[in-house]
Amino acid sequence: MIASLLIANRGEIACRIIRTARRLGIRRVAVYSDADARALHVRQADEAVHIGPSPARESYLVGERIIAAARETGAEAIHPGYGFLSENAEFAEEVIAAGLVWVGPSPASIRAMGLKDAAKQLMAKAGVPVTPGYMGAEQDATYLAERAAETGYPVLIKAVAGGGGKGMRQVESAEAFADALASCRREAAASFGNDHVLIEKLIQRPRHIEVQVFGDSHGNVVHLFERDCSLQRRHQKVIEEAPAPGMDEATRASICEAAVRAAKAVDYVGAGTIEFIADASEGLHADRIWFMEMNTRLQVEHPVTEEITGVDLVEWQLRVASGEPLPKRQDELTIDGWAMEARLYAEDPAKGFLPSIGRLDHLELPNGARIETGVEERDQVSPFYDPMIAKLVTRGATREEARSSLADACAAVECEPVKTNAWFLARLLREPEFGAGTATTGFIGAEQERLTEAPVPSEALLRYAADDVAFDDTHVPGGWSNPAREFMQARFGFRLNAPARVSVRLLVDRKPVDIEVDERALMYDRLRASVVDGRQHSYFEGGATFTVAPYRKDGGAGGGASSGAILSPMPGRIVSVEVAAGDAVTKGQKLLTLEAMKMEHTLTAPFDGTVAELTAVAGGQVQVDALLARIEKDD
Repeated sequence: MIASLLIANRGEIACRIIRTARRLGIRRVAVYSDADARALHVRQADEAVHIGPSPARESYLVGERIIAAARETGAEAIHPGYGFLSENAEFAEEVIAAGLVWVGPSPASIRAMGLKDAAKQLMAKAGVPVTPGYMGAEQDATYLAERAAETGYPVLIKAVAGGGGKGMRQVESAEAFADALASCRREAAASFGNDHVLIEKLIQRPRHIEVQVFGDSHGNVVHLFERDCSLQRRHQKVIEEAPAPGMDEATRASICEAAVRAAKAVDYVGAGTIEFIADASEGLHADRIWFMEMNTRLQVEHPVTEEITGVDLVEWQLRVASGEPLPKRQDELTIDGWAMEARLYAEDPAKGFLPSIGRLDHLELPNGARIETGVEERDQVSPFYDPMIAKLVTRGATREEARSSLADACAAVECEPVKTNAWFLARLLREPEFGAGTATTGFIGAEQERLTEAPVPSEALLRYAADDVAFDDTHVPGGWSNPAREFMQARFGFRLNAPARVSVRLLVDRKPVDIEVDERALMYDRLRASVVDGRQHSYFEGGATFTVAPYRKDGGAGGGASSGAILSPMPGRIVSVEVAAGDAVTKGQKLLTLEAMKMEHTLTAPFDGTVAELTAVAGGQVQVDALLARIEKDD
């Protein structure tokens, strides 16, 4: 067994690997950038090495610095986790050439499956069905448009080096193709350093089914059954589960056997995932399921497979990398129960899922769920990396039990001031279509407006908030002071022994809300007896955070989309500006595109109106909360 391990990653996956390595008695070495100097994975490791500035391209993507850190600390092996250099064949070769153990598949396997177009050609030769489309080397825009028309709209444009939902665009018509191609290429170049794309026919009722495979250096390959990752937003997985709902034994056997054939075709060693797309218009059937791609690494969603099989996949990775055979044969692997995972992100679903960054002043994750995280309370969500806070995983004897438990877990999340998608996850998990197991990859997109409508606090929360916020924190032991009594009489016409209904005006998320309460309820067990002072409180309900403050005439709703101000949600670069000052715009119309966190974010008009002010310039760098445009509402 490997005695010392360097984890060439950060965040929750680094912490996940550290946990198994600790259990196995392996010395753990972390690497970190400037932004991660005090990160949780650094604190959990036995030793940590600084590898560069905060941007990933200057730290986590610099292979020679990672190898130098391994040599400096005497680490025997390097585990790449997922993302960053995990599927970089050149880096894997450099690790092996340095005399270190690479915890992953061979460079040849990574190359064979790393580019989507080449992988599909290889799978077709191996007898694995692939989706129709274009996967050639010619990349001229006009030629690609012709191939898209030949395939038939709608189509998907996909970066051949892509992954994680990046570098992918759905195109409904020939007229939209050129803009989608340009955007896809920009994002692919920024994320992967490769702007080549392929074209795929878009399946109308698609479900994303994937199979976990594992191989060793002794020629053994097994599968650990399937996962369903159909709940996606912009091709980024949101909810994952294992096994797949509606999967009969014959179909399961067919796709799992196809996955094993795919792995054997490239002499695969280590953990890998074969991804399929299924046409679910008539349920799941083997002849309507096609190969999409292979991920030659551990997947983000691997915990759901661990939960239903009882296998620690990271342990298997370390054992196989040490030269051991697979710990179990295929006939020793079975499905036990059901598991689901939700990805908790620092983002605001009500504002187009814009990432939210900053310090986690308050973070409470639920008990009763498996938590995979790379942060703790008071840690920072950085603008430099993927804004995942945690993965919440539940297991049950049945799908309904796992689903209900996960919905409750998401609703119990408390986070402030950073915004999260917890309330959206809870809402999604309780959707009848998901409960029935029939949701497709297009479900969130089709229902996004309804699913992302900002939550509102319950009346019970508002009454509680009125008690907390309407008065100050002054507690008068032994009764009320005379000035306090005078204040209550003056403000509410207060009379002893005569309960009355009073109206308290609050600012809830900067919007005025009137709530009627019984004045005795307001004052029970304590007195808040001085004039409001402008402080604000945060309350948590259903996974959402509500900021409540006393109302003042000068409090207003503040800046932001409600006032027509279009503010930058984070530091980034303006990719394009679609409007000019004086233009008439409609609600939801695209105003500009911001590139941040290696993703493009579209900012839209909050209501019908006119562009009264425009400060955004294409190519310009902007800071968080910078005013980009201001929309005046039509009368």
